Amino acid sequence: MTRDGQDPRSAAAAALRRLGHALVAHDADPELLWRVAEAAESVAAEVERRPRRQRDVAAAVQRLWQTPPADGARMSHYSGCVVSGAANPLGIGVEVRRDGDEAVADLRFGPAFEGAPERVHGGAVAAVFDDVMGYVLVLLGVPAYTGRLTVDYRAAVPVDTPLQVRARLAAREDRKLWMRASLRPAGGDEILAEAEALFIAVPVERLLAQSRR
Repeated sequence: MTRDGQDPRSAAAAALRRLGHALVAHDADPELLWRVAEAAESVAAEVERRPRRQRDVAAAVQRLWQTPPADGARMSHYSGCVVSGAANPLGIGVEVRRDGDEAVADLRFGPAFEGAPERVHGGAVAAVFDDVMGYVLVLLGVPAYTGRLTVDYRAAVPVDTPLQVRARLAAREDRKLWMRASLRPAGGDEILAEAEALFIAVPVERLLAQSRR
């Protein structure tokens, strides 16, 4: 069921992300905070009484690794992903698209991801790099796991600022895939952070076997 063209699970997650950022960024009197806590506990208890969801790994394998997206198309590898999943209330809210051989992510870190005052936590930056590099694997049609990720933080990453990440394949040798990515202000040239990573390819059959355990 949709309302105004929205997916209800994604809409619920977006509302909860907004609430999380609001709680971090704004003052509120104790009475309001108790209302938030009580409402959240009540709704959580109701949701928890419902059956647990099961991920359809076979369908995901078909969609991700056998049908590469068209150039310019939006990409989503898992709606519950903590970085780019629209249906994850703890997510960062990253929107990823294909640009030729690169995966490009547009994002804005909200206040909940603040580390030092008005600066994004370095761990959140690293998570975005890892996730966007993973979308390059989708372009290649090669499932793989992260073996190593190195981040060079060149400047402070500001909170509540439009940003862009670009990731691409740098080299490949058998099962080893080396990725590179950069983070810049949207429309800007200054590199705020760069990353290099090594991914290890795995057979699709292995992913399917793990999902059956």
